[in-house]
Amino acid sequence: MKLSHIKNILPALENVEFQLEDGRFVPEHFHVTEIGMVTKNFIDCGGTIRKEERVNFQLWNADDYDHRLKPGKLLHIINLSEKQLGIGDFEIEVEYQDQTIGKYDLEFNGKNFILKNKLTACLASDACGVEPIKKNTAPDTCCAPESGCC
Repeated sequence: MKLSHIKNILPALENVEFQLEDGRFVPEHFHVTEIGMVTKNFIDCGGTIRKEERVNFQLWNADDYDHRLKPGKLLHIINLSEKQLGIGDFEIEVEYQDQTIGKYDLEFNGKNFILKNKLTACLASDACGVEPIKKNTAPDTCCAPESGCC
């Protein structure tokens, strides 16, 4: 989800709720402690130089049970971060500490913001000789290369 998308959603909401993919909710007394722009410059294992830019939201489970982050307040924080930091309309990545600090993509299901688990991947599998993991479509079958089922 891009920053512009969340800005369009927030005015229609009564509450801001984040839900993990397993159905659990981030406690309703969370705070957004940071909004920032993260730029990652790196080289993959195949030698390709890459650059990723994301807007980062950090959620923190505070012991402040008397306050709730309302949509208008989050929109204000986003607008302030855009103005003060020059943040562009990039994909949002959310940091949230569950068992450890996790990074999540963000989606919206019509009511709640969903923290989608991110996965690592080899970006240069053709250069380093690593075969992509193939998923089975049935218990006793295996995907053949070029089958399109994986």
